[in-house]
Amino acid sequence: MQKVFLLLAASILSLCVFAETIDKDSLNTFKLQEVEVISVRANTKTPVAYSDMNKREIESFNFGQDIPFLLTLTPSVIATSDAGTGIGYTGFRIRGTDANRINVTANGIPLNDSESHGVFWVNMPDFASSLQNLQVQRGVGTSTNGAGAFGASINMKTEDIPTSSYGEWDGSYGSFNTAKMTFKLGTGILNKHWAFDGRLSSITSDGFIDRATADLKSYFVQGAYFNENTLLKFITFGGKEKTYHAWDGVPDYILSDILLAGNRRYNPCGYMGDDANGNPLYYKNQTDNYRQTNYQLSLLQIINPRLNLNVSLHYTQGAGYYEEYKLNRSLKEYGLTIENEEGIVKKSDLVRRKYLDNDFGGLIFSLNYTQSKWNVSFGGGGNYYDGNHFGKVIWVKEELGNANQEYYRSKGKKTDINFYLKGNYQLTKNLNLYGDLQYRFIDYQIQGQNDTWDWINETMQKLDIHEKFPFFNPKVGLSYRINPENTAYGSFAIAHREPNRNNYTDAGFNETPQPERLRDYELGYKYNRRIVSAGVNLYYMQYKDQLVLNGKTNEIGEPLTSNVPDSYRAGIEFLLGFQISKCLKWNGNLTLSRNKIRNYQEYLSVYQGENWDLEETQVVEQYKQTDISFSPHAIANSLLSFQKDAFSAALQSVYVGKQYLDNTRNSDRQINDYLVHNLRLGYTFRWKGVRECSLQLLINNFFNKEYESNGWVAGYYYRNEDGSLTLHADKSYFPQAGTNVLASINLKF
Repeated sequence: MQKVFLLLAASILSLCVFAETIDKDSLNTFKLQEVEVISVRANTKTPVAYSDMNKREIESFNFGQDIPFLLTLTPSVIATSDAGTGIGYTGFRIRGTDANRINVTANGIPLNDSESHGVFWVNMPDFASSLQNLQVQRGVGTSTNGAGAFGASINMKTEDIPTSSYGEWDGSYGSFNTAKMTFKLGTGILNKHWAFDGRLSSITSDGFIDRATADLKSYFVQGAYFNENTLLKFITFGGKEKTYHAWDGVPDYILSDILLAGNRRYNPCGYMGDDANGNPLYYKNQTDNYRQTNYQLSLLQIINPRLNLNVSLHYTQGAGYYEEYKLNRSLKEYGLTIENEEGIVKKSDLVRRKYLDNDFGGLIFSLNYTQSKWNVSFGGGGNYYDGNHFGKVIWVKEELGNANQEYYRSKGKKTDINFYLKGNYQLTKNLNLYGDLQYRFIDYQIQGQNDTWDWINETMQKLDIHEKFPFFNPKVGLSYRINPENTAYGSFAIAHREPNRNNYTDAGFNETPQPERLRDYELGYKYNRRIVSAGVNLYYMQYKDQLVLNGKTNEIGEPLTSNVPDSYRAGIEFLLGFQISKCLKWNGNLTLSRNKIRNYQEYLSVYQGENWDLEETQVVEQYKQTDISFSPHAIANSLLSFQKDAFSAALQSVYVGKQYLDNTRNSDRQINDYLVHNLRLGYTFRWKGVRECSLQLLINNFFNKEYESNGWVAGYYYRNEDGSLTLHADKSYFPQAGTNVLASINLKF
């Protein structure tokens, strides 16, 4: 397969060399500001629902929080933060779809992890400071590179090459000792053909949740050579993070404990037991440690006024571990045998590390042709992933002699190839036809040992998985320009998604997760004038074999995911904007939806006796037309902004309806709805040779709303002495910070 990649790269690069021999007088003048991977972007003629954010909008709300919190300015987005501040481990959902089903690219290059399918924003701190713009496509969207888009796709474009030299310093400080420091420097154009710029960033925070500290470092560097028709650009960016665990959430009984006054900052991670006075002790190094480095080498060649070519080579290297203190664990699960004077020690406290060391690289390309009625792109790419998973016990309370012992190791390999052909054709003056065909092939292997002990076979769980998936993803649509102010569109798309690593490793011995399929129907209308803009989009997303948690356990007691045969998401998205006056503007959006599983089975374990022994049988509960977890019926955003000379202000309001923690629609297992307001104030001026000086103040959660944005639940039964069953549910939530403040100063030279 690697030979195929090399041949493909050689063929495309040969075409680039040939293009240089064309008469340059017949070529368009090259403009740096227009360089981007347009083949994965939607435009006004593309019949999909999308939102754009430009550089100014990104800068206005960039105080160091991760990109998921910037995305809340767009429709149907929910953001959450483990630490409660938007810094550290963060996540998001779009239309109720979790992040590992959302395709994310930077300059058209895939960022989703090949095995988990998610994007770990903590490994890319302050990436927003190096963005030119981004686009969020809701639904299947247009064909792109990397992971399948099962709810949305996000395409980010990094900053343009600077045409003039500059320097920029940005500093922020606020609640929870949150501090951000960013320094940027650009050369401008050198010797008519060269340009360079870069960024260094540091973000630190104590977090709202106890001990949820974050120490994040990152950089971004790019250099380019260009002439009238050619741009060759090299980009490298990376991050290094150390965060204290806040992954477990706050148990519901802690949140509601009257004596504790509802301790919203409680963090159970790292608990080591109590000291002699009954005070809890916590492990100081209960941390996640990871370093990720990305490299991109891109070539844009204008072949003639109608034809251009984009080619990019990319490589990402990541390595790190997380460290945990584990209380009273069975030593057999870690392959440890320890004896003392009393005999064999079966259980002990210990410290373990779980490591990940991976490499990801490949090539993407697009050939773009524009003619009076045609706009066509042929593109695709090939990517290869190689990841090592392994774990070590670095300390045992009973005996230090077994320290640094490896107890599992596995390797994941994945080849991902895709080709697409898509285009717009102007059927009439006002009617446009869109077509998009994509073929995607995945070859995925996992070999070795899982991190779980197999109590039946008395060994670590064996992994021997080799799956191949050929997917065909067609898309078609129409857009009709009624007049310069009014446009209507409709589209239909099919998408497929392969199971991720956890779907395999958590499956039962006799179960194999199946790939998912989505049929996406979109119908929309847009109205746009200088004073008023509006839009409405209806969607129906029908899933086959969607993978959801089912409460069932396998032979070694682990929770499983299983394919749900029939489920759907249906909704309507409203967008409205008013230019109220020259200085005052309002934008808002509202999503109303139904998210249902037509027939769902929940498997609940049964425990009995004083030791809560697990029974062999499980209780099966049946549900019809039940709600999909973490899918609120209503999401709304409002942004009221004011700009008068050097002063600016903006009030953002976010409403999220109630969500269920699982698929049972049980009111005792839900996240309550919430309405949160964030206020931003800014003043920009010139000062003593500084080209621009900006002072900004961000007050998050202005009215100090107590709310939770995420959580988890585990349901089970206990068998009483009379044989009856009592339902129990362990629940934890992720509270977000109350009123908190960030102040910043930005200097541009």
